Amino acid sequence: MKSMMLTGIRQMEMAERREPAISRPDDVMLVIDTVGVCGSDIHYYATGRIGSQVVHFPFPVGHECSARVLEVGPAVRELKPGDRVAVDPAISCGECDQCRANRRHTCRNLLFMGCPGQIDGCLCERYVMPAESLYRIPDAMSMEQAALVEPLSIGLYAVKLSIPMRGARIGILGAGPIGLSVMTAARYLGADTVYLTEPVASRRELAAEHGADLALDPSEGNDPILAREPGLLDVVFECSGEQAAVDQGLALLKPGGKFMIIGIPEVDRISFEADTMRRREICVQNVRRQNECMQGAIDMVMHPDVDVDFMITHRMTLNESKAAFDMVDQKADGVVKVMLRIDG
Repeated sequence: MKSMMLTGIRQMEMAERREPAISRPDDVMLVIDTVGVCGSDIHYYATGRIGSQVVHFPFPVGHECSARVLEVGPAVRELKPGDRVAVDPAISCGECDQCRANRRHTCRNLLFMGCPGQIDGCLCERYVMPAESLYRIPDAMSMEQAALVEPLSIGLYAVKLSIPMRGARIGILGAGPIGLSVMTAARYLGADTVYLTEPVASRRELAAEHGADLALDPSEGNDPILAREPGLLDVVFECSGEQAAVDQGLALLKPGGKFMIIGIPEVDRISFEADTMRRREICVQNVRRQNECMQGAIDMVMHPDVDVDFMITHRMTLNESKAAFDMVDQKADGVVKVMLRIDG
């Protein structure tokens, strides 16, 4: 089968690889339909690592996907050939202390698509996953929307992990796919006011059209928000991985506010201004993927008041993967989310 591989820093090549096979009773053979290009994929593409996870080339990348069921193992009862599914890219053991504590996303033995040393990425024609990682999608949901479910589930989890949204006044720093997913989930769950900062003008415009009350260039500083919110914000979501955003976000939080870290920094350390943290008793919460929020994200997408298609700015093919990765890496041509159609 065809599979797109990272072969070096900012290098990709198509390879012919052996097709996977069902080996366990709960396995499901998938025909991959659509794959979204994620910011974490770009970290591996541009730097070859995320923290301690270091790529050894060649490396099969990708984890945001939708698929059709081709074949099921003998123990699978809830899925059948032809079903369309959104894919949770994580496989947890179900037995460790984290899994038993309903923290399957921090499973001690977690295997995640497209992560070095774990399991292969999904930029390929066929893939095998356990049935518990697959979510049948409604007939009205497109395969592109199903591929968006994974990043949307991260946004939904981050919002649920923060504070009750009904009436909340929040900030979002960064309007890439995760920042926009947080914005969508926050509005869906009842946020009163959403402020967003983003240096790319086209992304600010998109955010302003689809849920942000005010979308600013971070170079403008916090004054435009502070003029509207002298009492400061209830929660801030950091979605860029930048130290400057950390500094901006802390300054926007009211006493007792919550600072949610979702962005992936390229550096090994970030810092916090201690005086603000201490005097305002700021709570800092890291967000790790999408703990049991895939079905919730599917339900959110299908809500009549929710629009997610605006995030999809480009559609390309598997053969065009390198051009797609370069576009996202360079934030070129107004890109937010590129969807790669595997069958072309």
